[in-house]
Amino acid sequence: MSEYRVLARKYRPQTFADLIGQEVLVRTLTNAFASGRIAHAFLLTGIRGIGKTTTARIIARGLNCIGPDGQNTEPTTEPCGVCPNCVMIREDRHVDVIEMDAASRTGIDDIREIIETIHYAPTSARTKVYIIDEVHMLSKQAFNGLLKTLEEPPPNVVFIFATTELRKIPITIISRCQRFDLKRIDTDMLAAHLTHIAGKENVALSPECATLIATAAEGSVRDSLSLLDQAIAMSTEADGTTTIRFDRLRDMLGLADKTQIFALLEHVFVGRIAEATTMLQQLYRNGVDPALLLSDLLDIVHYLTRIHVAPALLSTIQYSSAEQDTARAMAEKLDMPTLARAWQMLLKGVDELKSAPNLLPALEMVLV
Repeated sequence: MSEYRVLARKYRPQTFADLIGQEVLVRTLTNAFASGRIAHAFLLTGIRGIGKTTTARIIARGLNCIGPDGQNTEPTTEPCGVCPNCVMIREDRHVDVIEMDAASRTGIDDIREIIETIHYAPTSARTKVYIIDEVHMLSKQAFNGLLKTLEEPPPNVVFIFATTELRKIPITIISRCQRFDLKRIDTDMLAAHLTHIAGKENVALSPECATLIATAAEGSVRDSLSLLDQAIAMSTEADGTTTIRFDRLRDMLGLADKTQIFALLEHVFVGRIAEATTMLQQLYRNGVDPALLLSDLLDIVHYLTRIHVAPALLSTIQYSSAEQDTARAMAEKLDMPTLARAWQMLLKGVDELKSAPNLLPALEMVLV
């Protein structure tokens, strides 16, 4: 039996063309490689799972790819993936591409190791590449130790830093790097990506299920693929077929049926608190996470407000046609002051739930 690889690793982008939702980064790096204006230090920032480390490895391959015939002598934005350099970098065993996890190696001694070896020429690659992940975890002394090297690095050396916490990096480091802010992936684009991968895996994934996973992933490609992996494992039948059902997926994610949330919110708006409390208890017994339920209530209040001020915004892939009809009817009965107060109270409830010892009573008090 062959070793199973999770989807996030199996479908990791191998070229700039494979990156989704990062058009500015791809266009800038493509032009830089074509014109030879390649920076000596890159800083990649953004939330988890949107391709910072993957992009760093693609840059490293592009700088060192020699082509299938071994004749390429210039950096390329389309690494071949089959030459010795591409293969070794992809497998994390190239001697001239050094990856360091700053979360576990935070001190000046770790940086000193880099500084002491940086002046040696690459062994087999054109460019020696240092990839430092979670660079914000470095100590102040470690950052200071890098300053001079970043200011005037030796020829054929490129630094690539990746971080989720840009504010923790000294401005003296940021100013010495070419910075790219990788953005969250749009829900529609992420849903289309999931549908494409599900097709490759022979998995039946409806547009509604793809959108639900993409929404739950909050713009993170890795999170969405991890959720898809889990959904596939849950939905595979004894005969080997896999059809991801919306109701099962919703239960897996701990989400409530949107129709029930609309009904719950309507009870609250008209003052039927007993009915609202009963429905909340039922949703909780069915496994719905109170924090996620509160987030859904906020989303619907925001949606109702948008419809109220601009009816043309009614149509959206996030809600079914029946839910849109319900939302339209609710928005017509509500005024802006009511919606604004509901938003403020629910938003305050988010902080209350974070500090509450028991989430269900806290959410119940928010609704009351």
